[in-house]
Amino acid sequence: MRDFQLPGRSTVFATNGMCATSHPLAAKVAVQMLEAGGNAVDAAIAGAVLLGICEPQMTGIGGDCFVLIKPAGENGIVALNGSGRAPKGLEAANLRDRGLSVMPTDAADAVTVPGAIDAFCRLSKDWGRIGLKASLAPAIHYAEAGVPVAPRTAFDWGRAADHLKGAARDFYLLGGAAPKPGQVFRAPKQAEVLRRIAMDGRAGFYEGEVAEDMVASLTALGGTHTLEDFAATACDYGSPVSGSYKGVELVEHPPNGQGATAILMANILANFDLPSMDPLGAERAHLEAEAAKLAYDARNRFVADPAHMTRLDHMLSPYTAAQLAALIDPDRAMANPTDLSESVHKETIYITVVDRDRMAVSLIYSIFHSFGSGLASTKFGINFQNRGAGFSLTEGHPNEAAGGKRPMHTIIPAMLKKNGKVIMPFGVMGGAYQPNGHARVLTNIVDYGMHPQQALDAPRSFADQGELLVERGYAEDVRAALAAKGHAVVTPPSAIGGAQAILIDDETGVLQGASDPRKDGCALGY
Repeated sequence: MRDFQLPGRSTVFATNGMCATSHPLAAKVAVQMLEAGGNAVDAAIAGAVLLGICEPQMTGIGGDCFVLIKPAGENGIVALNGSGRAPKGLEAANLRDRGLSVMPTDAADAVTVPGAIDAFCRLSKDWGRIGLKASLAPAIHYAEAGVPVAPRTAFDWGRAADHLKGAARDFYLLGGAAPKPGQVFRAPKQAEVLRRIAMDGRAGFYEGEVAEDMVASLTALGGTHTLEDFAATACDYGSPVSGSYKGVELVEHPPNGQGATAILMANILANFDLPSMDPLGAERAHLEAEAAKLAYDARNRFVADPAHMTRLDHMLSPYTAAQLAALIDPDRAMANPTDLSESVHKETIYITVVDRDRMAVSLIYSIFHSFGSGLASTKFGINFQNRGAGFSLTEGHPNEAAGGKRPMHTIIPAMLKKNGKVIMPFGVMGGAYQPNGHARVLTNIVDYGMHPQQALDAPRSFADQGELLVERGYAEDVRAALAAKGHAVVTPPSAIGGAQAILIDDETGVLQGASDPRKDGCALGY
C-alpha cells in the first residue's frame, strides 16, 4: 500500500471491465462502450481514435498501430500489425544521391502510408461486437464539439509548435499558437473523415476524396505517394514473440516493432542480482543503462520489416543475452556499445482494455515524432506520421529504405503471462524509451514486488544518444554516483515516457488499473 501522506495515485479496482489510457475522456468513452454491450476491441478502438483528438501531437488517423489481443476464454495472444509501408516510389539510392546519409524526419520522404485505419476496420470486423459506427461515434462527436486541452498535452504541444508547417499550422494551431491548458481544440474536418470511414469502412479513407487529398498534398510536398499505394494498404496478423523472466513471460509484438529489444534487455538484466540492489539506487540504474545500450545496438543492427529480418532468434536467445551481459562493467559506463558487442553479433499513445469476459487488448497507436512529420493534408487536415524516419540509408542494411517496405518501429504493446495465463496487458509510451520502459516495469514488479501502479510511479532513467537522462525523482547522491561511473547525467526536458496497465486477478475476479502520472490520463472501470 502506498504512503497516503506522499504524492501518488491509488490503484483503480473494478470487476466488470477496465480501461487505462493517457486521457480521461478516452478512458471514459471506452468504459461507456463496455457498458453499452461492446467488448474490449470495440472499446479500445473508440478510445484510441478519440485520443487522436485529445492528443493530436501523439497520434491520429495519419498514423500506425500495433495490437495484441487475448480473446475471451483463451490465453493465446494474437498480434495485428497495423503499420503502413513506404510508397512504391521510395528508393534509398535516390536519397543517397541527394546527399542524405540518414532519413529526414520532416519531409514527405519520411511519410509512410497510414496503417491504423485499416487495422481498426479489420479489428472491428474480426473481433468487435457492436460495429465500427458505434466505436467511431464518440470521436466524431468530440472532433466537432471540441476537447479542452489537458495540461501535459498543452506542454507537449507548445514544445512542438514550431515543427508544424504549411497546412498543419492551420489545423493544429489556434490563432497561430499552441493551445493553452483548457482551450478547446476542434477538428471538424477529421469528423467528416471519420463519418466516411463509419459508413464505407476502409474505402472511406484509402480511396476516394480522402485518399486523393492525402496523395495530392504529399505530391505537392515532394512525395512519391500514389493512390495505388493507399489502396494497397493491408494489416497483417502474426504470432507474438516472448521471453521468460524469472517465471513471468514477457509477450511482445513481433518485428517490425522493437518488442524483441525489450525481451533482449530483460534477458540481459536476468544475468544480474537486481533484487539485491536498491530499486532507486545508482547500481541498478547503471546496469539498466548499460543493458539498454547493448539491446538498442542489436535493435539498430537487426530489426526490420519481417520479410527482411534474419536475426530474430539471435535477439531472443538467452545465450546472446548472457554474452552481452558479460560485457557490462558494473563500475564504468561503456563508451561505444557497437564496437564492444561486435564479437557477439558478428553477422546484424497507448490504451489497454479488459472486458467482463476477460478479453484483453493492448494497443499502441502513434504518428512517431510529436506531430509526426509536421505536415498535414490540405483539405481534411490529416497529420502525416514520419515513420519512414525509422529506415536506414545504409546500403544492404535489412532496414534499408525501399518502396513497399515497413520501417523499424518504436511502438510496442505488451502483455505479461504467468503459469500460462495472461495477467497484465501493458504498454509504455515514449519513442525509443519503450523497450527500456517495458524492462523497467517488468523488473519493478518481478524483482522488487511493486504493484503495477507503484511500478509506473517510480522514477526513471534512460541512456539515450550519449546521455543518461535521469528524472528528478532520483536523489542527488544517485545522480553523482552515476556521473562518477562515467555517465553524462542530465535532467530530461520532460518526464520519460508514460505507461498504462491492467492487472487481472483471477482469484478475486477484480481488475486493477494503473495509470502513469506523467500523462493526463487515468484508469477507469465499472
